[in-house]
Amino acid sequence: MDVREIVMGDAAAVQAIYAPYVTDTSVSFEEVPPDIIEVERRIAAILPKYPYLVAEEEGRIVGYAYASEHRTRAAYRTSVDVAVYVAPDAHRSGVARRLYSCLLPAAASLGYHAAFAGIALPNEASVRLHEAMGFEPVGIYREVGRKFGAWLDVGWWQRLL
Repeated sequence: MDVREIVMGDAAAVQAIYAPYVTDTSVSFEEVPPDIIEVERRIAAILPKYPYLVAEEEGRIVGYAYASEHRTRAAYRTSVDVAVYVAPDAHRSGVARRLYSCLLPAAASLGYHAAFAGIALPNEASVRLHEAMGFEPVGIYREVGRKFGAWLDVGWWQRLL
C-alpha cells in the first residue's frame, strides 16, 4: 500500500468512499453526499494549510485521511481535527492505521501541536483505532446531532503531536 498526498484527480474516488458513510451511517453528520465538484472544493481548501493523504493499492484509492481547522479563533491555530475514511472492502486491513501513521507526523512537521478526532457514538471500531494511535478521550457532546430520527452523541479524542 502506498500513501501519498491527494491530487484533484482523486476526488471521484474520495467521493465514492465517503458517500456511503453519509447515506448509510451516522459516522458523518452530513445527510446528502457531496458531489465531485464539492469534494474538489474541499480538497483545495484543505491542502494549502493541512495534510490530506490517500492510500492506494494496485492503482485504486482504498482510503483517505486529512487534517483540518479545529476552531476559528487564533489561539487554536496549532490544533487540527483529523478524519480517516476507508473503502468498505478495505476495512480491517490496516489502511486507517497506515494513513494516520503518515498523517499525524505530517501535521506535526507543519507545526501543529494537537490533533482532535470527533467520533459519532457508538463506534467501537473507530474508538479502538484512535486509542491504538495514541488518542485519549477528552469528553462527550451528548445528543449534539440528529440523524435517521435518533439523537447522537459525539465523543472527542485528543493526541498531542
